[in-house]
Order: sequence, then structure tokens, then C-alpha cells
Amino acid sequence: MPDFLYVARELSGRETTGTLSANNEQEVLSTLASKSLFPTKITLQGSAQPVARSAGKKVSGRKLATLYAQLADLLHSGVPLMRSLEVLEEQSSNPSLKTVLSDVRQQVSEGSRLADAMRRHPRAFNELSVSMVRAGEEGGFLEDVLKRVAMFTEHSEDMKARVTGAMAYPAFLMLMCIGVVIWLMVFLVPKFEPIFARLKELGRLPAPTVVLLAFSDSVQSYGIWILAGLIGLGFLARNYLRTEEGRFKIDGWRLKMKGMGPVVRNLAISRFCRMLGTLLKNGVPILQSLRIAKDATGNRVLGQAISQAADNVSSGKSLARPLGASGHFPREVVEMIAVGEEANNLEQVLINVADNMESRTMRDLDLAVRMIEPVMLLVMGAVITFIMLALLLPVFQGSDALG
Repeated sequence: MPDFLYVARELSGRETTGTLSANNEQEVLSTLASKSLFPTKITLQGSAQPVARSAGKKVSGRKLATLYAQLADLLHSGVPLMRSLEVLEEQSSNPSLKTVLSDVRQQVSEGSRLADAMRRHPRAFNELSVSMVRAGEEGGFLEDVLKRVAMFTEHSEDMKARVTGAMAYPAFLMLMCIGVVIWLMVFLVPKFEPIFARLKELGRLPAPTVVLLAFSDSVQSYGIWILAGLIGLGFLARNYLRTEEGRFKIDGWRLKMKGMGPVVRNLAISRFCRMLGTLLKNGVPILQSLRIAKDATGNRVLGQAISQAADNVSSGKSLARPLGASGHFPREVVEMIAVGEEANNLEQVLINVADNMESRTMRDLDLAVRMIEPVMLLVMGAVITFIMLALLLPVFQGSDALG
């Protein structure tokens, strides 16, 4: 029987740690609940789960959305989880998905939870999906969560397709523009330098032309080194962003990003509110619900703010106040949560908040997608205009300078 390390809080709010022997995490939760302890963290002692051979298998979002929906339907119809996974594995025509499902089914048959089995395949199941499935397992509403994950995944794929469609034409033009600019910098602009030499001696060379010539010289002299440096920086950035600190910073940047930041934040908060409301509605204690629901945000910065709010709740304080103090939750959401706490119907208020935020955020997301094409075309037009201006201004001034 494996040992689990836990961090929990007593009714007084005091933090306590310890070790329990149990068959799975659910037994640990039940044991802690019987002792009036509210767990904030549970880990398997000495856990070093071997990586599955199929962990590198990539599965498309569309196929995953279908998988989640079908699994939800099978479970809702009363088919056991093991049999449902077996049926889906047999029906799958995609080799990668079939391999992943085979490993997931094997892990579940050996006693692992579905979320833990899914986590072995990070290229197939993203962190958000795994967190939501874990919440569904712990809260006893796995079928509803799977339907929600299917909807999220389907919507995400729709948005990717719309963004790709919106960017296809301007991206093609942008690539053409980059190619033309490189050709101009390497082959055409250097031929203008002797023509502009006299204006440069007189100090009458326009500033845009000076910048253009300097950029052209840099591309010719250091182009390969600049490219190599950019590639090296890209690798360093990718490795850094895979660390916990890097992920935390990129999540913070996503929340502050101009235009898309509010959209990312509102979608994350709506997922948190829906998950927390559903957990509370199913009778899960609020501290345990907060611990589970914070992972549904898919954002570490918001997750940290929710963890700090959970500390306040464990001390008998309000949930709304620390959420508002974090600066990441909109004022209207905080006020509605405060009203829900006072009226003792927080679970329903949270679900209503999630519905309203999702509908409003989807409209904002549609607008942001439609703005991508004109913005890219504007940037491309500005670059071309600058180059033409830099080349033509000296020509207009040339006759006066040489006269």
C-alpha cells in the first residue's frame, strides 16, 4: 500500500502535515475528512511515475474533443470506465490515439485514476484537461466534466481554425513583404549608397534613409550571426518557459497582454467559477473545492491568487475579499461572489457568473480575431511605406544638393 504525504488545515486554520497509507488519493481524502482536516496538497511519497512510451504521441484537438464527448456519453449510459475505454480504443482509427488509449486503459486497470493516466501523455492531453478530469473524479461528476472539456476543446479548435483563416492572406503577404525587404536590403539598397554619398557628405541625408542604410549594412555584415543569435535565443526561451518560473511569468504576461489579456483572464475565471460552483453543488467542502478548481483556470498566476484566498477561507474569512485584493478578478465578479456568500447560494451564483462571462468573452474573442487581418496589413503597409520614403526622399532633394 503506497504512502501519501499531505498538507492540510484544521478547523482552527492551523496547518498540519503527515503521511497516510492508502490505496489511492480518494482514500486519503476520506480519511482526512473523517479527522476534520481539509487537505491543500496530497502527493505520492517517492512518486517517480515512469514515462509512457507513447507520451510523445500527438493527437489532434478534433479527435480529442470527439473522444471526450463519446466517453462522457458511455459513462452517462452506465458503461463502466474500463469498458468505455476499451470500446473507444477498439473503435479508434487513429494510430496515435489508439496507442494512447491503450496505455490509459492499462494504467486505469492497474488502479491509477483516469487523470493520472492521462497526465502520462502531455502531448495528447493538456494540463487544463487533466486538471478538470481530476476535479470531476474527486467531485463525482466526471461525465459532466468530460462534456465540458469536449466543448472547450471543440471551441478551441474552432478558434484556431478561424485565427488561421483570418491570418492566412495577411501572413502570405507578410512573408512576401519580408522576402522583398531582405532582397532590398541585400541587393538594391547598397546600389543607392554611391548616389546618396554627396547628400551624406553635406549632412542632408534624411533620417529615414540613414536608418535604412544602417540596417542594410547590418544585414549584409552580420545577417548570418543575427539569424544564429535569434535561433539560439529561441531555444533558450523555450527551455526557460518549460520551467515553473518561466510558466508563471508567461501566464502573467498573458493576463497583461494588450487586447487579448482580458479575454484570456475572463475565460480562465469563468472556468474557475463553473468548476467551483459545480463542486460546491455536489457537496464538496469549500477548501477542497478551491484546491481542485484553481487548476481549472489553466493559469498559474490566477491559481496562486486562489490559493491565497483559500488560506483566508480556512481562517473563517470571506472568499470575495482576497479575490478582489489580488487584482486579477473583475469587480463585478467579486461583488457577485460576496452577495452569493451572504445569501448562502454561492454555488448557483458562481455558475451564473461563468455563464455570463463566457458569453461576453466569446463576443470579445470574435472581435479580436476579426481585427488580426487589418492589423497585420497595417503593419506591412507601414514597413513598405517607410522603405519607399527612405529611398525617394533623397531623390527629391538630390537636384538641390547637386546644383
